[in-house]
Amino acid sequence: MADPTAPGRTALARLDEMNRRALDGGGKEQLARQHEAGKLSARERIDLLLDPGSFVEIDRFVVHRCADFGMDRVKIPGDGVVTGWGLIDGRKVVVFAQDFTVLGGSLSSACAAKICKVMDLAMKIGAPILGLNDSGGARIQEGVESLAGHADIFLRNTLASGVVPQISAILGPCAGGAAYAPAITDFILMTERTSTLFVTGPEAIKAITDEDVTREDLGGAATHAERSGVCHLTAPDDRASLAQIRELLSFLPSNNTEAPPRRASTDPEDREVPELDAAVPPGSRPYDIRQIVGAVVDDGRLFEIHERFARNIVVGFARIGGSPVGVVANQPLELAGCLDIKASIKAARFVRCCDCFNIPLVTFVDVPGFLPGIDQEYGGIVAHGAKLLYAFAEATVPKVTVITRKAYGAAYEVMASKHIRADYNLAFPTAEIAVMSPEGAVDVVRRAEIQRAADPAAARARLVEDYKAKFATPYRAAELGFIDEVIAPRMLRSRLARALDLLRDKRDKNPPKKHGNIPL
Repeated sequence: MADPTAPGRTALARLDEMNRRALDGGGKEQLARQHEAGKLSARERIDLLLDPGSFVEIDRFVVHRCADFGMDRVKIPGDGVVTGWGLIDGRKVVVFAQDFTVLGGSLSSACAAKICKVMDLAMKIGAPILGLNDSGGARIQEGVESLAGHADIFLRNTLASGVVPQISAILGPCAGGAAYAPAITDFILMTERTSTLFVTGPEAIKAITDEDVTREDLGGAATHAERSGVCHLTAPDDRASLAQIRELLSFLPSNNTEAPPRRASTDPEDREVPELDAAVPPGSRPYDIRQIVGAVVDDGRLFEIHERFARNIVVGFARIGGSPVGVVANQPLELAGCLDIKASIKAARFVRCCDCFNIPLVTFVDVPGFLPGIDQEYGGIVAHGAKLLYAFAEATVPKVTVITRKAYGAAYEVMASKHIRADYNLAFPTAEIAVMSPEGAVDVVRRAEIQRAADPAAARARLVEDYKAKFATPYRAAELGFIDEVIAPRMLRSRLARALDLLRDKRDKNPPKKHGNIPL
């Protein structure tokens, strides 16, 4: 008598075999090579990134459709990418992880379709898109189909921009056209020594320009973190990078219709910070603005973004009263806190990201102006500085500004001043708000008087003190309503907390338009 359960057992056996083949990826030998290179596999990365047991894989059995160059004999279920969705801290995310053990993680049209499918899903459900990149690039055997796949992904990156957070981790090679997908996303993370990111590799550069450069110097983590600014965060290895993604997501909402996630805080909102009363030195003496930021945010924790790039400005995420805020702060330790091209680009990008995802902005100002110099002017400081101006003016999230010391000239206007729609502007008694430094102003407007004086040096010193007393203080701006409060520095945390609470339900909007024309 025939066994009626036999067909079912046969079907289950086939399913088990298909799952085994897919889970094996490129096989044990390729996995061993991946580990020898200091990298985890695609599935190991997903398991570390997501909450335990939460990953649901999609399109596990998809294979490529290429028959040329013997490719019809090389088909592995899932092809070169693992896709699906899961949870991080209980919140839904979609994820794709390129599998370098399968044909070097090269992008086939089938791989691209899998990635596009989960990106479309993320847009429908309003969930972050997390891309774990580790690929040799376009699959050459497929020709234009592979190129089309990259472009299909680029389009979705663009459409998702500002709708759901997009985070790209470069955990191996990412070259050629593939580099542009991460470039469109909100944050790029790279691992040291194991990741590279570039459009044109060292071999092509040598052939075309006769320049010699290593892969690491051309597109490694240090290069993009310090020189190009392409990379926002670096980590020593895969595990640390994946942990950074989890922490970064803790500050971001799932999409642009939600508020950022709040956490319970044991740090009292009304906590006074007595050490701040003497934290800002007089004159032009340097100090670390991160000490002031750390003193007023919850538990002293600033999750800094772009830490190694344009160090004259600090940006990052923190919490006040358990609620996420974006911090933008001039750094007097570097270039005296001047704004230059790189700092303007760095801060503008961060401000716009916060505005996309409803994260209030807290700006700390100590800026003597824009950096002077021929290189800056030739490099387009006018246009690049305008990016930061545009970003602050356009932003509709709550904006609270604190002037700790210098706020001179156009840099005062650009750094979230009341005039470009900052909501609540505070100043320390040490604040100096003026067109330029007292010394520079006196040299311009009182030059003739100084030259006529019997003792020019004494006359200049007296006039500088007079100018300081009248203009280089926060009180003239306060008289005009440009500063809402001049506060004792020790009260800063409580004032920030109360201002942010006041603005929690703020409603503001820009004029109806297709989009603005920021000076890119």
